[in-house]
Amino acid sequence: MTSRCPFCTKDRPQDDSIQIEQGSVYFLRSPDPVLQCAGMIIPLRHVSTPFDLTQTEWNDTFELLGKAKLLLDQDSPDGYNIGWNVNPVAGQTVPHVHLHVIGRFVDEPFAQQGIRHHLKKQENIRSSHVRFGTDSRP
Repeated sequence: MTSRCPFCTKDRPQDDSIQIEQGSVYFLRSPDPVLQCAGMIIPLRHVSTPFDLTQTEWNDTFELLGKAKLLLDQDSPDGYNIGWNVNPVAGQTVPHVHLHVIGRFVDEPFAQQGIRHHLKKQENIRSSHVRFGTDSRP
């Protein structure tokens, strides 16, 4: 039995959430009611991480990023977060690579809190970790 991938062409919903296509990638508008000015750039080919993208997929992603921004600019965001989640430990829930493009607004409760905000908190320090190539364990 093969699993279904919500981002693969054969499995994805056929609706108007796909806003733009650029060669080997497409931009899918986010259905999330909290992220009303957001979407994802997704390669047509099923690939798990950005480290596995071809040069063509990288180039198409970069070109589509500019077009996606123009589309999202219609909602007049005050800023953007752009990022990848790679592997489950980093928050990747669908094993098909996707670049998040998220419009941010000054009146959001979490305005001015960037991608690393929660990661930089004291309670996120590992009990044993390596820093700058040296093991800091006692």
